[in-house]
Amino acid sequence: MRQVPRYNGALEFTDIIRDFGMRSGFRLLLLSTLIVLISACASNEPEEVLPEKTYYDNARQAMSAGNFNESEKNLDALETYYPFGRYAEQAQLDLIYARYQNLDLEGARAAADRFVRLNPQSDHADYALYMRGLASYNLDIGLAARYLPIDVSARDAGEQRQAFRDFSELLSRYPESVYAADARQRMIAVRNRSAEFELYAARYYIKREAYVAANNRARYILENYPTSPFVEEAMIILAETFDFLKLKKGSQDAIALLRQNFPKSEAFNSKGEFDANLLKRENRSLSSVVTFGLMGDE
Repeated sequence: MRQVPRYNGALEFTDIIRDFGMRSGFRLLLLSTLIVLISACASNEPEEVLPEKTYYDNARQAMSAGNFNESEKNLDALETYYPFGRYAEQAQLDLIYARYQNLDLEGARAAADRFVRLNPQSDHADYALYMRGLASYNLDIGLAARYLPIDVSARDAGEQRQAFRDFSELLSRYPESVYAADARQRMIAVRNRSAEFELYAARYYIKREAYVAANNRARYILENYPTSPFVEEAMIILAETFDFLKLKKGSQDAIALLRQNFPKSEAFNSKGEFDANLLKRENRSLSSVVTFGLMGDE
């Protein structure tokens, strides 16, 4: 069994004491520092390097038992000591899974990215791409949103766009992959979540009476996410903001589009007339209007 050699500094320490003789405060300070350093070196236990198969078996057993911390520890050691060994490729795949299950989503994504770079022709590259997308898909949600009632639509959609790119690459390279169907569904979910984020922003701008910005967000939803479940509300916002901005043609077109696609929308009253009321005016200071309400009173 290989071991890292230990450092024995006893002889050197004795010689230092004899030479200096502890004649001054400076020498005493220097000796104290050396004592601490040498003692630390002498007290470190040697790191035992296990056989490659032992690390792999330990990692698999820990993973089966749900102990992903222990599994990750053994897989890291396997990669460190046997980077080109018999279990190297499988260990890299297992490390992706262990980190994901351990809620280390950044680490899982990094491990997946590394696998794709090192093994571009692997039969399991589709799995790595799928896991990379899955990590990105969940990364912006975080632990708090998993267990607390936090509005996910208020979060930044940057990680969602990365997940969409990862899943797109998977479908482009491996359209027949066993992970392709789930990736397609998650891409739809990503688009819907992105549309929801835009709608959240539009509502925020309405609250701050920034109607041009709200109008832009609503139009962005219609142009980029026409199949999302948030199109109806986007059309209503579009119609109302156009009307408020005295752009009658735009408002009429938006109402006609809403009527054509959502004839039973609650925005129409019992007579079939457009009667939405999303724009509620607030009495606020000029500085509040200028700063989009960021400095105004709630």
